[in-house]
Amino acid sequence: MIRSQTAAERLWVWAVWLLVAFFIVNLLGLIATVVVNSFSTRWFTTWLPVGFTTRWYAAAWDEFQLGDVLITTFEVVGAVVVISGLLGVPAAYAMARREFRGKRFVMLLFLLPMVVPPITFGIPLATVLYKVGAAGSIWGVILANLVPTVPFVILVMIPFIQQIDPRMEAAARVFGAGTFRMFTNVLVPLLTPGILAALLLVLVRTIAMFELTFFTAGPTSQTLVVALYAAVSAAGVRAGQSVDAMAVVYMITTLAWLLLALRFVNPTQIVTRAKRA
Repeated sequence: MIRSQTAAERLWVWAVWLLVAFFIVNLLGLIATVVVNSFSTRWFTTWLPVGFTTRWYAAAWDEFQLGDVLITTFEVVGAVVVISGLLGVPAAYAMARREFRGKRFVMLLFLLPMVVPPITFGIPLATVLYKVGAAGSIWGVILANLVPTVPFVILVMIPFIQQIDPRMEAAARVFGAGTFRMFTNVLVPLLTPGILAALLLVLVRTIAMFELTFFTAGPTSQTLVVALYAAVSAAGVRAGQSVDAMAVVYMITTLAWLLLALRFVNPTQIVTRAKRA
C-alpha cells in the first residue's frame, strides 16, 4: 500500500520548489537585464529602455578589440583541450592499470589543483612562469590552465578505463599489437564517450577560468573573461551598455562552444559510466 504524503512532507516539497523557482526567476532576471541593457539607448527609472539600438555592440567590438580577444580565446581553449586529452588519457591508463609505491600520494597531487582555490597556487605559478619568460604570452596562459585540467582529465578517465576488461588488452597483444597500437585501436574507441565527456568539461572550465588566466595573460593574450573584467574595472568612463554588450558576447560564445560540444557527447555518460565502474 502506498503511503500518502503528510502535510509536513507536502509543505517541504512546496518549499523546495518555491526556492528553485525563486532562484531561476532571479537568474533569468539578471540575464535579461544585461541583454536588454546592451540594446538600450537610455534606461534609468522606467520598466523598459527609452529606445533600442545595436550600436553598443559595434562600440564594444572596436573599443575592447573583441575580434582579437575571441581569436585568443579560441586558441587557448582549443590548445588546452587537445593537450589535456593527449597527456591526461595515457596518464589515466597508467594510473588505472599499474600499481606502484606512492600511487596514493600521486593521486593526492592530482586532486590538489581541483580542491585548492586557483588564486592560492596561481600567484606562485605565475611567478615561476614570469621567471622563465613564459608568462605574458599565449603559451603562458595555456601552461597555467593545464595545471588543473590535466589532473582533471586523469581523475575523470580512471573509472572509464577500470571498467574495461584487461583481457581485451591481453587478446590484442596476443595478436601482435604493441602498446601504442593496442591503445589507439582498442582502448581509444571504447573510451571515446569518456574522453569526449572529460574534454567537454575541460572546455567549459577553461572558458570560465579567470584567476590563472588573469595572472599569466599579457596585453595580447587575454581571453574573453579577463577582457570582460578589465572592461569593468579599468579606469575611465565607459558606457554601461557597451560593457553589457561585451558580457552578452561572452555568454553567446560560451553557449556556442557548449552546444557544439554537446553535438558529440552526452554529459550524462560520465555519470552513468562512473556508476557502472
